[in-house]
Amino acid sequence: MKQDEVQANVTSKEVYQSYLKAGRAAAEALHYGKSLVKPGAKYIDVAEAVEEKIQQLGCELAFPCNISRNEIAAHYTSPIGDESVFSETEIIKLDIGAQYNGYIGDNALTVDLTGKYTDLVRASREAVEKVTKLAGVGVTLGEVGKLIAETIESYGYKTVRNLSGHGVARFHQHASPTIPNYNNNDTFKFIDGMSFASEPFATDGIGLIHEKAPCYIYMLENKRPVRNQMSRDLLKEIDKYRGLPFATRWLAKKFPVAKINYAVRDLVNNGVLYEYGPLVEKAKGMVSQAEHTMVIFEGKLKVTTRLDD
Repeated sequence: MKQDEVQANVTSKEVYQSYLKAGRAAAEALHYGKSLVKPGAKYIDVAEAVEEKIQQLGCELAFPCNISRNEIAAHYTSPIGDESVFSETEIIKLDIGAQYNGYIGDNALTVDLTGKYTDLVRASREAVEKVTKLAGVGVTLGEVGKLIAETIESYGYKTVRNLSGHGVARFHQHASPTIPNYNNNDTFKFIDGMSFASEPFATDGIGLIHEKAPCYIYMLENKRPVRNQMSRDLLKEIDKYRGLPFATRWLAKKFPVAKINYAVRDLVNNGVLYEYGPLVEKAKGMVSQAEHTMVIFEGKLKVTTRLDD
């Protein structure tokens, strides 16, 4: 990555305060969600409670509440009518995003309902906490990736190499730069005004993920005319999300399920929607995740999604 490929996103005090508000709401909703993840509780009830909490805190959703179990690293959310319940055989990744005026707070944690994966959870959490102490103006992406990998490997686990952190920008959840989870020798240096999320994943598998069906999260990728009336109707609603990811269950508040299923598939086939399929560890290893959003403003790094910061 070239140094001039990334622009400063935190350009004023007003923008900085918007990132702080979004980050605070995301953090409060995340920890609220953690308290709800218990054996017997429904996935969909937790997802919807967390999403409602973000709105109660004066923000909007940056993406659907992700609840990913065991070998699924990310990008799972409850489908319409989901009856899945948490069990004592699961480790759960809870990934939550809030946005205020388009500025995003993105954070995640792992809940071990088995009681067997304390170190796996600790490995990803410690990795992101160390990043919050290292990252800043002049630090390279490669240095951050190296720290993450060394931390996770010190617990005897592998970092997931083909997942990464990312920049965050206004109405853009996954912006440049990519924040690696291993030392890729990238010499790009963090600059003042950057906004980004570090997102380490640890696993007892092989450290690689792949995408699998079914998909319940989508994003408007290429807005273009479509012929089918059902697809046009759905697209009008999807346009309200301003290019941020959405869940098909959100659409069920206004459209029948059959219409949603048909129109979403039509929009995907026409290149209008992008699919976020669940990301599964290739060896079906257990995965833990931790994430914080950070901004660098006036030379100082601020963790926006840390409640005690």
